[in-house]
Amino acid sequence: MTHATQPIRDEAEQWRVLSTETPFQGRVTGVRTDRVEMPDGSVARRDYQIHPGSVAVLALDTQQRVLLVRQYRHPVRQRLWELPAGLLDVPGENPLHAAQRELFEEAHCKAGEWKVLVDFYTSPGGTDEALRLFLATDLAEAEEERYAAHGEELEIELARVPLGELVALVLAGELHNPTLVTGVLALQAALAAPGGTAALRPAGSPWPARPFGHG
Repeated sequence: MTHATQPIRDEAEQWRVLSTETPFQGRVTGVRTDRVEMPDGSVARRDYQIHPGSVAVLALDTQQRVLLVRQYRHPVRQRLWELPAGLLDVPGENPLHAAQRELFEEAHCKAGEWKVLVDFYTSPGGTDEALRLFLATDLAEAEEERYAAHGEELEIELARVPLGELVALVLAGELHNPTLVTGVLALQAALAAPGGTAALRPAGSPWPARPFGHG
């Protein structure tokens, strides 16, 4: 163990990869196997999911209620309360545009103001998925015709829950989606910080984990 001598921030680094293969590739994600040289000269195998990245939206109305969606998640065999979210499955897509699309498709809403709430890796020990979570305010119902849901989207439920109630539910272990947990606690922290949510990063801020165009 070494003690940090540099500022506390994440930095890009890559250990030598001796070989790599993709034993499985699905429609959107796959599994990659790398043989990585460790600092002591040994070689370790690392299996992980390769992922295009994701966006999510914490939509907050004027009554300090958060817009939630509820849907079935087969891997954990639970119906989870979550934030509107979706894949960055168009290479180079601006994440803000993707987030606006997801808010419209899942909740038929639009927002007048957008900020970056937080960026994070969803499970960096097992996947390279990076997620950008936006705070959306000044909410209104979209004027366009509703998105035609299909498949599992037909089962989505919507709710608006006060932020304080969600914080209590997270701390009580009643809510488990990592994006929802991260977003709720991050927003609570932002509201308590100097400058409040006005101090959050602009919606178009750079995102080194998933570089994007501004078109």
